[in-house]
Amino acid sequence: MICVSIGEDSAEKCITAINGLEFAEIRIDKLRDATAENVRKIFSKQIRLIATCRPGGTLDENARKELLLSAIESGASFVDIEVENRDEYKKGVISAARKKGCKVIVSSHNYNRTPSCAELGQVLDWCFDSGADIAKIACMVNSEQDCARLLGLLDDHRKIVVVGMGKSGRIVRIAAPLLGSPFTFASLGNGKETADGQINKEEMEQIMKLLGELKNGK
Repeated sequence: MICVSIGEDSAEKCITAINGLEFAEIRIDKLRDATAENVRKIFSKQIRLIATCRPGGTLDENARKELLLSAIESGASFVDIEVENRDEYKKGVISAARKKGCKVIVSSHNYNRTPSCAELGQVLDWCFDSGADIAKIACMVNSEQDCARLLGLLDDHRKIVVVGMGKSGRIVRIAAPLLGSPFTFASLGNGKETADGQINKEEMEQIMKLLGELKNGK
């Protein structure tokens, strides 16, 4: 399954962007007008949406938490929180999500490299120990071996999304859903990427269709 990551800078643009989609991630941290009211407008739409609000921008921890809680209350299907967040932050968001039937994605991002198998395993366990329904591991890929280590994480009974960042990581984005990852991320279009190495939605759909036909012997 393909999740389209939306990084528009206004609620109005986000609402327009998700029109016609089945599954999307809303990067709340990218919004210039990131208010509780605008978040409620977006997440009240009747499609599957992931609420994500990454640190590092203009929003402090309290603001990010309140916006995620607004998204959950308004009908978000998933909420994504970073494993490095304080336990109090994670517990507050997860508690709200449980009450609303919102699935929890606990994510880890390494923007420089893909760690060793042992390190990746530790991070994965940390995500699930934090309360994840789905763990998301995203790493910068610098070699074929990096791809192999990330895809190897899918040999697990737990629900795991793996993402390869950078041009060399594109094979991970393509192969992961074929090897058990619940979904993969794509951009809305060229120039709309929210992460390094994202493939646009139309190209990803074409690739998935072709691979599906090959898999079924067509």
